[in-house]
Amino acid sequence: MKIDQNTTLFGVVGFPLGHTLSPVMHNAAFEATGLNAVYLAFPTKDPEGCVRGMRAFGIRGLSVTLPLKSAVLPFLDEVDPLAKKIGAVNTVVNHRGRLVGYNTDASGALKAIEERTTLANKRCLILGAGGSARAIGFILREKGVALCVANRSPRRGKDLALSLQCPYIGLDEMEGRSADLLVQTTPVGMAPHVEESIVPESILRPPMVVMDIVYNPVETKLLRMARARGCLTVSGLGMFLYQGAEQFNLWTGMEPPMKAMTLAVEKALREAHEGN
Repeated sequence: MKIDQNTTLFGVVGFPLGHTLSPVMHNAAFEATGLNAVYLAFPTKDPEGCVRGMRAFGIRGLSVTLPLKSAVLPFLDEVDPLAKKIGAVNTVVNHRGRLVGYNTDASGALKAIEERTTLANKRCLILGAGGSARAIGFILREKGVALCVANRSPRRGKDLALSLQCPYIGLDEMEGRSADLLVQTTPVGMAPHVEESIVPESILRPPMVVMDIVYNPVETKLLRMARARGCLTVSGLGMFLYQGAEQFNLWTGMEPPMKAMTLAVEKALREAHEGN
């Protein structure tokens, strides 16, 4: 990688960022396409500060992760209609000083799910109430999926359920629920806490489709349990790659080099697993 006075800067903001493989994915994409660009991690909990920094330093594009996906909205110049409806962004593009927010989580998750199953007449239980849950909930609702939100915090869970016009249940009420699709959007099960799951094993019954948006590890404890009980599983890796590919296109206007991005992320995950 050549870095000089003409190198274009991209990055990811949020906290913590020790687990993120976004730099691996996007730097592989820049290398594969020959772009003089670099992507860095900027750990921060300050939404206004990171947006001001983006303007001041001419950062061309940012990925936005927890806990900033909704918090940055007031500081942007414009928000894409879908992201505005969702109430969260995961991508910011600097159009010559005008900062525009987008949400590629929604389309990324949808592509990953539709690779494995159809959504017609499906009932979905969404675990979590953060920015990713909002994005996935809104895109699934647009597809006609009947939703239900389960969350540890009643206030946040009920707020999201109200936005999605669907029921809310506490985590302790999941036992009696049946669903065709379960989407786990919380950080539970993410490395290094790989032996954790908040889903009762008893509700995992075929032909349920189970998606966990955690991609490190690729197969979480939840996905292992679901596969062992005969459910179809969807790894978070597909969503991560698809949302990243759409980010690359928004930032550069170029076709994303999916093969290079995929190989780089898979290699990093494999090395992390071997290191443990």
